[in-house]
Amino acid sequence: MTAAPQHEPVMLHEVVAGLAVRPGGRYVDATLGLGGHAAAILAACQPGGRLLGMDRDPHAVAIASKRLARYGDAVVVARGEFADVARICDAHGFRPVDGILFDLGVSSMQLEMPGRGFSFQRDEPLDMRMDPDGGMTAADIVNTYDEARLAALIWEYGEERNSRRIARAIVARRPLRTTGALASLVQGVSRRTPGERIHPATRTFQALRIAVNCEIDQIERALVEAESLLGPGGRIAVISFHSLEDRAVKTFFRDRTRDCVCPPRQPVCTCDHRATLREISRRVSRATDDEVARNPRARSARLRVAESIAGREAA
Repeated sequence: MTAAPQHEPVMLHEVVAGLAVRPGGRYVDATLGLGGHAAAILAACQPGGRLLGMDRDPHAVAIASKRLARYGDAVVVARGEFADVARICDAHGFRPVDGILFDLGVSSMQLEMPGRGFSFQRDEPLDMRMDPDGGMTAADIVNTYDEARLAALIWEYGEERNSRRIARAIVARRPLRTTGALASLVQGVSRRTPGERIHPATRTFQALRIAVNCEIDQIERALVEAESLLGPGGRIAVISFHSLEDRAVKTFFRDRTRDCVCPPRQPVCTCDHRATLREISRRVSRATDDEVARNPRARSARLRVAESIAGREAA
């Protein structure tokens, strides 16, 4: 029997504290993964608390369902995209909620599972779909986009300064069908800064993964839907792993706070800005040095939390 994948959830204690998890509360883990954050939230919201977890990856849904089965009726696991969080919650009668978590990016399980094509550590089909049952693959993009569109994608989503050179080489050498072939090509044409530690193909692979899974659009849609689900004082917590994700979250939160100047503990915005959210901290939270030493993936993690102040009745 194959052992279940091991995964340490990032910033676990900070997430539970940021969501202000309490007994009897109702919570959503919109990026369930292997269920690490969900298990901690469920433990903290007992007795009487409930959690709805969702993920578009069927492998994650299967693993998390087994892991969380001990909580019985307190947990509901559904398959679906996190951008459809409101629809999925409504389908299960899960509204309003006290807290919603989004842990963005690719999971360790997806990186390590053979055949998914997320990593250049193995030579396998160039796929990268978080939902393996449909949609465009990375190979489709690499082999059909024209040079200008490829360069723009690699620059915008990968922040790769060699984007034009890489796109030109891809078009000249395609078809490219495997992770190994693409990683080798990128490594061969990239000009790297002396001392740079990451693999030359890292940013190109990131760009393709974001494009395949429509990640930035998904984040923006998901945050709008999540806010609509919150009850009075409900919170949204988002963990991001690169600047594009964090920028989308930061922009959304700042738009909803609208420079509110009300006192920090005032339960509803009454100034001219009419904010709907209040950021718990204007500064992004990061993993501790101890966590990074234990779990290097946490190095780039950034946590932002905001609380609903719309619809709360003044004390």
